[in-house]
Amino acid sequence: MEGFQFEWHVEIYEGYPVIRHWLTVKNDGSHWMKIDHLKTTCLDFSGILPRNVPLTPSERGASASILALENQAGTTGIIAGSEVPSAIRFMDGNGTMGYTDEFFEWVLGPGERFTTEPCFVLGYSDCILKTCSAHSFPRDRAVEDSLVPFIEKVLNIPADPSKMPVPLWCTWSNFSSNINAAIIEQQAKLAARCGFTGFQIDAGWSESITGSDWTCGSRVPDPVKFPDFKKTCAIVLDLGLKLGLWLSCYRHLHSPDLQDLPGARSLPLVVRGEGFGMSFASTWADYYARDLLHLVHEYGATYFKQDLTNIKFGDIGFGHASRTRKESYLKAIRGFFRSQDAVHHVEPDICLLLSHELYWGTPGVPCDLAAVKHCWSYHVPPNDYSGAFPRSRRITRQEKRLKFNRFQLLKGCFNARRRFYAHRGLPLYCIEYYGAATVNKDGSLSPDIIDRQVCSWLMGIPSVYAGDLSTLTERNIDHYRKRLNLLRSLHDQHGIYKYFQFSGVPSPTRFGWHWWGKLNPRGEGVVVVMRGRFNLFKKKARINIPWVNPGKTYEVSSLFKTPSPGTFTGDELQQGRLRLALPRAGQEILELRLAG
Repeated sequence: MEGFQFEWHVEIYEGYPVIRHWLTVKNDGSHWMKIDHLKTTCLDFSGILPRNVPLTPSERGASASILALENQAGTTGIIAGSEVPSAIRFMDGNGTMGYTDEFFEWVLGPGERFTTEPCFVLGYSDCILKTCSAHSFPRDRAVEDSLVPFIEKVLNIPADPSKMPVPLWCTWSNFSSNINAAIIEQQAKLAARCGFTGFQIDAGWSESITGSDWTCGSRVPDPVKFPDFKKTCAIVLDLGLKLGLWLSCYRHLHSPDLQDLPGARSLPLVVRGEGFGMSFASTWADYYARDLLHLVHEYGATYFKQDLTNIKFGDIGFGHASRTRKESYLKAIRGFFRSQDAVHHVEPDICLLLSHELYWGTPGVPCDLAAVKHCWSYHVPPNDYSGAFPRSRRITRQEKRLKFNRFQLLKGCFNARRRFYAHRGLPLYCIEYYGAATVNKDGSLSPDIIDRQVCSWLMGIPSVYAGDLSTLTERNIDHYRKRLNLLRSLHDQHGIYKYFQFSGVPSPTRFGWHWWGKLNPRGEGVVVVMRGRFNLFKKKARINIPWVNPGKTYEVSSLFKTPSPGTFTGDELQQGRLRLALPRAGQEILELRLAG
């Protein structure tokens, strides 16, 4: 075709077994053209690498963004990574990557160009090592040693786990949008007493036309529920908490956004409550970034939950960047990412959370590489209210189903571990799982269940907790404070939130034992050990720790209830000389320090 040109860009990186590439398509001719059915990596490894292991989930309309393809023996393979966002991404089990036909096309006028999102492959080859508890696969070691450091350092993700406002508590579960200044003050005081670091005010703080709708997340507070919102925010901050605020991509007709940019709504119109879906494929993306910065400077907010679904409905608004509805999906997501980059350019330490609803649907798609390149944190689907029922209502009466309430709280803990583990190809400090229920009904929230919450969310990062804090007893508050202060101290000493090791040990299970590491390069940090609640007979287990330095000696301390194991060489820890006894549904955090 006349004037149609391809540029193929390929990069390799010192210290990483990675090839990364992307395409630029140029229209240097005089005719318009449309790009569709675009695949940027057309490979077929099915004959030699037939086994697939997703390292991020493939579900809810989106293929995995990180997928291992390996030989039948599991000794040799590649990890394929696609930086194409959301449900627009295509990745099959054979090695082909690109854009899904259903949600992608791009129109190029004369003199225009289109650059694809990059894709990469990371190679690995090694032997499978048998440990006393499991097998250590080359794939898993490649994730720990090569893939995650590559994502952090080469893809240059913005998240800094040392500056995240965690442990974080959120207002949503039992309050929904029914919040006001008095409720926020009450819950903030309790959150501070519990030892939380961050306090996120969810939907319900911003104004609506009727006062009853919560979908519009503009920068203007509700004047009835929050007559002095700045004072309310100051109360939260004066308690030593970091402030988080909720925002959406919907605005009502009287909002500053639509007064200043009357053409910024998506077309066809998307209506939810009083609000209209706003187009990130328009100049509103830049306006939205200024909204965020206003909330930082006006109220002291340092964390933002960005919510609700609009991008997936498409946009062909006049004057917007998209020329077709199908083209608008990628243009809108790129516009949203541009807004995040603009905020980070001015305020690099602001924690921007992207919800699965905004990224595609309700519930939306899992986290992917594109999301963590532009946002600090990703709220993965589905929202989990286990133990927080009745939803959207304060707990005004004591429940009479104690065993069921405990079952629900324990269920939420396992769900969290399972969802964190499903995203293990990504740095897990970028994953937020909603949520650990801070609800006590008839004593259901026992110290052991609080410990299980703390341990389960420590597979990633302690975000997010939610539930009516006024249900907590003094014993609950004291125990939360004790445990959350412990997490803070451990992170200050060892940087535990940044790390996650899982090779050579059992994966999450309800029935047996499993554990994982949060160890820094010195081999110091913690190992979190869980015994399943359906494990009836195995009261003691050998705990191997493959990730320590074999030539070193470590002091191992139990931080909960069990006797401290003592001193071990790195070789002894790798071989499983450490033995631990736990009750059913028991847990322990083992701290490792270099001896001497």
